[in-house]
Amino acid sequence: MKIVIFGLTISSSWGNGHATTWRGLLRELIGRGHDVVFFERDVPYYAAHRDMHELPGGALQFYDDWTDTLPLANRHLAESDVAIVTSYCPDAAAASKLVCGSDALRVFYDMDTPVTLFHLRNGRAVPYIPENGLREFDLALSFTGGAALTALAGELGAPAAVPLYGSVDPELHFPVAAVDRYRCSLSYLGTYAPDRQPGVAALFVNVAKRSPRERFLLAGAQYPADFTWAENIHFVPHLAPAEHPAFYCSSRLTLNVTRAAMREMGWCPSGRLFEAASCGTPLISDEWEGIEDFFTPGEEIVIASATDHAMAAMQMTDTELQRIARAARERTLAENTAAARALDFERAIESARKTEPAAA
Repeated sequence: MKIVIFGLTISSSWGNGHATTWRGLLRELIGRGHDVVFFERDVPYYAAHRDMHELPGGALQFYDDWTDTLPLANRHLAESDVAIVTSYCPDAAAASKLVCGSDALRVFYDMDTPVTLFHLRNGRAVPYIPENGLREFDLALSFTGGAALTALAGELGAPAAVPLYGSVDPELHFPVAAVDRYRCSLSYLGTYAPDRQPGVAALFVNVAKRSPRERFLLAGAQYPADFTWAENIHFVPHLAPAEHPAFYCSSRLTLNVTRAAMREMGWCPSGRLFEAASCGTPLISDEWEGIEDFFTPGEEIVIASATDHAMAAMQMTDTELQRIARAARERTLAENTAAARALDFERAIESARKTEPAAA
């Protein structure tokens, strides 16, 4: 089938962890014989930090202005079987109108559903959600499961809502030799977000302050000048995807911290969890409902909700940590790869095709 996507960016991973997830998923879909076209507005912010310039086997269409690209978008849509608009697409309103007027299966993919719902429930504008919600789409996909799916249907009117979780590309994330510049006792990779800071402070910064002889490594974009540091925290302002395996494999432990709105809704696995697990790195994560559907606490992941919990993980033996890491890697490669997610996508599309189409 031909799949046309209007999204944020897959060409740049700068402050955008979804880029690597998209790349793996689309490679698998293309490998399974699907024709994929991804439309991305060519904005200076991402252009300055671009680490992908083409979509192998597919088409990555950059454009400067929506009006200028409209004829090309219409041509591709006329040939498409599935048309997708994603959250944070800079031209989501126009793209949604175009997609919902097409003959393709109309899909909205929200990659931060709890954040979307939080803003809507608090009366804040969400520019990528159409004024009448998702009623004119045939299917809503969500990076988050659980209550998020109920809300997409009940509050936004989606005719059907199913999860399409993050995943890992094992061709890019696998065990490699440690690198001295990334060696540390505990690492954290994540873009700065204010609602994630209490967790970062409790499970990373405070642990560093209590462990002055240990080396800690934080990597991610958009950290403010007034971010609270410790002398033994080393900072990498941007870590290209190609460096992720070395980063993880040089860490004795790595940390996952979930945004507040996502944690409250549950079933919200970050792609970083799967990436680190695929690299064979032991994981610490904050707790959220549904995490056991992806990793068994105590056996495949260490759960921490306070500084003392993270400190206890730091004191585990290498033998204990490697046992946990091996188990997490085995489960991730069995259940949460890009190849597995491509099958999930195909099943979701096939199911949506069997239902009554949304009214145009």
